[in-house]
Amino acid sequence: MDQKEIFKKIRRIEIRTKRLVNDLFSGEYHSAFKGQGMEFEEVRQYQPGDDIRLIDWNVTARTGYPYVKKFREERELSVIFLVDMSSSGRFGTRERFKEETSAELCALLAFSAIKNNDKVGMIIFTDRIEKFIPPKKGRAHVLRLIREILYFHPEGTGTDISGALEYFNRVIKKKSVVFLISDFLSEGYRKPLQIANNKHDLIAMKISDPRELTFDNVGLIELEDAETGETLIIDTASREFRNDFAARAEEDNVGLKRTLALIDVDFIQIITNQSYIVPLINFFKIRERKH
Repeated sequence: MDQKEIFKKIRRIEIRTKRLVNDLFSGEYHSAFKGQGMEFEEVRQYQPGDDIRLIDWNVTARTGYPYVKKFREERELSVIFLVDMSSSGRFGTRERFKEETSAELCALLAFSAIKNNDKVGMIIFTDRIEKFIPPKKGRAHVLRLIREILYFHPEGTGTDISGALEYFNRVIKKKSVVFLISDFLSEGYRKPLQIANNKHDLIAMKISDPRELTFDNVGLIELEDAETGETLIIDTASREFRNDFAARAEEDNVGLKRTLALIDVDFIQIITNQSYIVPLINFFKIRERKH
């Protein structure tokens, strides 16, 4: 793909996601992710309905009129995307590849972040750390993140969520909002996930293709594991196979949700052939009620 086509694809994602930010997500994002505290800004004269606990008694005594303290939210947050770029992300049977869905989600959340004066950064990982982009502000920086997800060529093929989290825990010292975006085809990451969530605000986003959840009856097909290269011929005409496959997929999903719930990590599931708007809005509304 030449540079002109790359630019067009990134531009299409920017236009689509920025429209969603302007129409739906900027206020939802702001409500879901609070700043680090409140900072004194100024005093002003008391108005009916003001909280009397905010009265500045020193200024009130000096002027003879009631004055209240005005505060503003210390808004600037750091948002970090931990993006799984293992070979399984280049899988897609409907609508778009998983990595394209990841790029759109990062774009949507990143544009929401910078509109609220927050910084965004990214760690790309496979079975190793591929790239770290420190948090910054600005449209150009967000476009760089989108480009990296779509066109970065990782060295690894597998998935090591534990290693990614351990690296994140070492390099990110300031409390951040963290989106772990993966298909979660990995094991042994509970402890570093809990460590990260204890210090930061961590959200797990699972990206799944519908064919990873169920199989239609399409006869004999050959499948290749994108991360290991192993090939397998399966008979999708077998009702027993289809039922077992769907049951295992559901069991894995329930197990992941249970693990995340035990350590209080928020979870969003995105299916590539379905709109991600509803799951995100539901997540933001739940977060607003919780916080």
